[in-house]
Amino acid sequence: MNTRPLRFFHQGQVVQIDRPETARTVLQWLREDARCTGTKEGCAEGDCGACTVVLGTLDGSGGLVLQPVNACIQFLPTLDGKALFTVEDLSVAPAPLHPVQQSMVVCHGSQCGFCTPGFVMSLWACYEGHQQAGTVPTRQQLADDLSGNLCRCTGYRPILDAGQHMFQAPAVPLARQPVVDALQALAQDPPLHTAAGFHAPRTVADFATLRQSLPQAQVLAGSTDMGLWVTKQFRDLGELISINEVGELKAVAVGEHHIRIGAAASLEAAWQALVADWPTLRDVWLRFASLPIRHAGTMGGNVANGSPIGDSAPALIALGATLVLQRGAVQRRMALEDFYVDYMKNLLDPGEFVHSLEVPRPDRPAAAQVRVYKISKRFDCDISAVCAALSLRLDGERIAAVRLAWGGLAGTVKRAAQTEAALLGQPWTETTLQAAQAALALDFKPLSDMRASASYRLQVAQNLLRRFWLETRPDAPLAEAQVSVWARPEAVA
Repeated sequence: MNTRPLRFFHQGQVVQIDRPETARTVLQWLREDARCTGTKEGCAEGDCGACTVVLGTLDGSGGLVLQPVNACIQFLPTLDGKALFTVEDLSVAPAPLHPVQQSMVVCHGSQCGFCTPGFVMSLWACYEGHQQAGTVPTRQQLADDLSGNLCRCTGYRPILDAGQHMFQAPAVPLARQPVVDALQALAQDPPLHTAAGFHAPRTVADFATLRQSLPQAQVLAGSTDMGLWVTKQFRDLGELISINEVGELKAVAVGEHHIRIGAAASLEAAWQALVADWPTLRDVWLRFASLPIRHAGTMGGNVANGSPIGDSAPALIALGATLVLQRGAVQRRMALEDFYVDYMKNLLDPGEFVHSLEVPRPDRPAAAQVRVYKISKRFDCDISAVCAALSLRLDGERIAAVRLAWGGLAGTVKRAAQTEAALLGQPWTETTLQAAQAALALDFKPLSDMRASASYRLQVAQNLLRRFWLETRPDAPLAEAQVSVWARPEAVA
């Protein structure tokens, strides 16, 4: 492996760093080396959004894609071949402020100002996307785009006002061609290998070889979890093998019978594909962390991490997903529900890695009814206390098939075997529901922790079964408008 410098586009030119530290964050480099101090550090864990920056990459047709991410947990070498935009890039002479910034002033969207640069960058990414598409976002779309930005003094109404106001001024679009030209030139560089031990292979074969030859190295995906090992635990990560540049593993392929989600595909792309087939998953998609986290994080990484409160695994298990694992050139498949053996422990062999996920597509008109319910203290950008992913198919009024996967009730995400047995073959009535609720107490003995008590978790889980019955019962199921606050027009006014 030949080492080379890290190279990326920033402030109109290609930046070269000869010996980048493997786990130095983008935020540290910006503030300490580039002296771009507009980007702030708030939580240092990708939660508050004060550090939001925008990354530019090339799409398959040579166009520019702009996505907000959290600079506090992104490692500097992951910028290789990309463009980095910060709040310092927005003002274009002769105007002192970009329409996004001017709108924050006009609408009084900033008070103490600490969070403002992060809000501005999220709004700028939204602004650029809609300017390119010739559209204007709704107020709810703006709120979704700002899900990764927290403000504790101004409040969100004037910030959302600014998001609407910024489209009323004359357009100030980014000059994209110079960025595209620079990224196309950078794409000619060989894969990045640094002297400090950061490796970014671009083919599955090369990644598999490195994984076997460097068994002690950590596999890096979106660093939305691993970044906290550095910023909160101050761990030395040693060598890293990034999966993010392996083109084949970044793809989401929709086939006739399956959706194949590559291990390096972003959470945003993966959830978007799932929701296209299963619209009832839309709420959990929008509530899975925040938009910057979903741009950086991967569904493969979320599954491999194995957290019992990761929201991908319950949904995927309820949908009957199969995991594709690879070691060297050899692949094997297993049901995702069989992958986890204990808290944060799985069946990966040494040198093996998650290659992809295969999710069966719905067989209409006999498709199962699927719901995923997320219970957390905060609606947006919060960790689940309980996540219920429930799938049920009726034959007339009887339950012909059922899969109930739960997060937050045990040391792993797992199916509720006794509850499923109480349901299968039975009429979908309140009597059957009550039997299932009783069986759930036999399937799980939840723990108490900072997010919820054991009794609360069990009661919530039983109540979610009731909500599922109310929405899917053969006789007078509740419509979406009766169970979703977002279905009420006054809720988003």
